[in-house]
Amino acid sequence: MELPVIWFIAISVLWIGYFVLEGFDFGVGTLLPFMGKRNSVDRRVAINSIGPVWDANEVWLLTAGGAMFAAFPAWYASLFSGFYVPLFAILIALILRGVAFEYRGKRDSDTWRTWWDRAIFFGSAAPALLWGVAFANIVQGVAMDSDHIVTASTLDLLNPYALLGGLTTLSLFTLHGAIFLTLKTDGPVRVRARRAALVTACAAVPSGAGFLLWTQAAHGHPWTLPLVVIAAAALVGGVVAAWRGREGWSFAFTALTILTAVAALFGALFPNVLPSTTDPAFSLTVENASSADYTLTVMTWVAVVFLPLVLLYQGWSYWVFRRRVTGASVTGESVTATDGGPGDGTGDRSTPVA
Repeated sequence: MELPVIWFIAISVLWIGYFVLEGFDFGVGTLLPFMGKRNSVDRRVAINSIGPVWDANEVWLLTAGGAMFAAFPAWYASLFSGFYVPLFAILIALILRGVAFEYRGKRDSDTWRTWWDRAIFFGSAAPALLWGVAFANIVQGVAMDSDHIVTASTLDLLNPYALLGGLTTLSLFTLHGAIFLTLKTDGPVRVRARRAALVTACAAVPSGAGFLLWTQAAHGHPWTLPLVVIAAAALVGGVVAAWRGREGWSFAFTALTILTAVAALFGALFPNVLPSTTDPAFSLTVENASSADYTLTVMTWVAVVFLPLVLLYQGWSYWVFRRRVTGASVTGESVTATDGGPGDGTGDRSTPVA
């Protein structure tokens, strides 16, 4: 197998890891307004459930972007210039979200925390929506000239297929986050999260099925069909498991759904990396967008050495912070946290911790 193809697969794996792990982060942030009355201890439980891992999950995005820049510089250049507005909006949302996690508990003020809660919601929901819009356009292709300059406008990116992709990622990540909360928390948050998962499934299942079928029919290959089938079956299995209270299986199924759905998108894209709707001859492919063999060889050896270490460290961190988060664990009091209960609105001076 040639090095450009290997690195296309590697970048696909990095994006899959990012969406599977950061997906439940986005889901938890999107659900934050529904996890309890404002400034309640239940919101602190939800935030603390992802506190030890959210920033580590974003490392997958940095690695995927860096790998694209080094392995396929032409793809990186055309993508980040042509998709400047949505990608810039994602960047602002992610920055705002990270700041909100760190600063939410720095002042003992209901108004202060309310505004940061809104920032967490926006910083989670906006990327969850826009990543779907962006990747749908990448698979579908955009107007691009012979110099690989994207000529499509921002409004051109908001086409029906892309908007359905955005709705799919938003609803699927929200479902993934709700199931994560049922697995990682206890008490009122766990009850609300289970209810939210069943409600969100009403949007995630039809939008996900429609988007996958559209992708397969318009852009898919014979080898992507099994991935689409597995993704659809896993999504239904995850909802059924959530309804039956099998939280571990439910989370595994939604993770498998995201994994196979993103793999199907990259499979539909191959051998292109950014198709041109102006003329297929103007498309960026794995071959014409890649770096020199020497660069790819050096990158391969670096990845072989360091990637296992990163995976071991992140796996260890998830194992260390595997316990459920409860109201008592975030307030230090032996009580059951409810809306307006002990710890609500006061003493919230810590950044997210398990």
